[in-house]
Amino acid sequence: QVQLVESGGGLVQPGGSLRLSCAASGSIFNINSINWYRQAPGKQREWVAGIIIGTSTNYADSVKGRFTISRDNAKNTVYLQMNSLKPEDTAVYYCRVPFGPWGRGTQVTVSS
Repeated sequence: QVQLVESGGGLVQPGGSLRLSCAASGSIFNINSINWYRQAPGKQREWVAGIIIGTSTNYADSVKGRFTISRDNAKNTVYLQMNSLKPEDTAVYYCRVPFGPWGRGTQVTVSS
């Protein structure tokens, strides 16, 4: 099964932007869907966004209009563009295919 590695996290001020990357160890061309999740300290992991084969996308209400998920099949990478970041977006972000393993994630901290 393809392995996914997240990167791109960091410290950003409220209102700032970050782009997360999810790099696959193999081709993602035939992977039906890839999703981003996040887990904030002391909270359960939650689904953030998903992209279906092609360009169909879905978002949690909390990030709709601020986050954009996309995929580059040629680079075997899925991205999460995060704009207008808020302190409540602080979390470890993970990407995952359905029923796939969880990776190490990438830390996003939104703070002034």
